[in-house]
Amino acid sequence: MFGSRKSYRSDSVDSPAEKPPTRPKTPEEQQAALMEYALRALSARALSAAELRGKLAKRSEEEDQIEAVLERLTELRYLDDSQVARIEGQRRGVGAYRVRARLKQRGVEEELIAETLQARDPEEEVEQARALLERRLSSIRRGNNPKAKAYGLLARRGYGGEVIRRVLEGLDWTADAGDESWLGEEDEGN
Repeated sequence: MFGSRKSYRSDSVDSPAEKPPTRPKTPEEQQAALMEYALRALSARALSAAELRGKLAKRSEEEDQIEAVLERLTELRYLDDSQVARIEGQRRGVGAYRVRARLKQRGVEEELIAETLQARDPEEEVEQARALLERRLSSIRRGNNPKAKAYGLLARRGYGGEVIRRVLEGLDWTADAGDESWLGEEDEGN
């Protein structure tokens, strides 16, 4: 009973070489397949035109078909670089430098990047940086030089020097510190 399992596999498995040849796709079918792929990609997340062009180029060498798909998606407002820029510009917890780098990486035009960065509120950016730092303050204080660690964290997140300076000046580095050794050597002489 236990050793007598039947195999449902057929002994005459067709090899890939024996399959009948498929007919090549017509240009219309190729373009429809590209459109379908583009819509699936856009349903996953907002893509810039450059990102989608790169994805489509991996699927087809026909530049005119790729351009036709991109034009149609733009016409239908499924592909919109300004929307991508707006989404990146509204990300919380990252500074203007990170937003700029991310938009450049995604292939957004420089003019649109400048508009996006100009639309960001500098005071809100300072508040976001302060909130990020306050969430991480307990772990930052454990090191030898907490201000340097805080500066590094904010700089890696893309905040500029002026924003970082304003945030660091506004924090009370002695509050809730049971052991004040975290203040570093420069504060011990005071």
